[in-house]
Amino acid sequence: MKTKERAIEEKICPLEIAVNAISGKWKIPIVWRINEGEKRPSEMLRGIAKVDRRVLNQQLNEMVSDGILTKQSFNELPPRVEYSLTPLGEQLVEVLWQLNEWGKVLLKHSNDE
Repeated sequence: MKTKERAIEEKICPLEIAVNAISGKWKIPIVWRINEGEKRPSEMLRGIAKVDRRVLNQQLNEMVSDGILTKQSFNELPPRVEYSLTPLGEQLVEVLWQLNEWGKVLLKHSNDE
């Protein structure tokens, strides 16, 4: 019985991992901003309404840890940090475009009812 329970606990679901990687209120808007050319947190703070700097930094760091973004720190005053998409992050952008198209279908479906 314990072996079966352990096997269930250790089962890896790729969809769950993917959703966890982009879960968080601001992660998708952050990826869109970086894809549109914004690289600095100060640019993102101006472009994403109501995001707190602490939360923004936390979600940026999580996406760096997940391999979606890279962080480059410049040794200058004032300090400057820039983020960019990794190849994995660029794949995510492609998936988000597909999800956007599916969202259009959902909108049309809800308007037809």
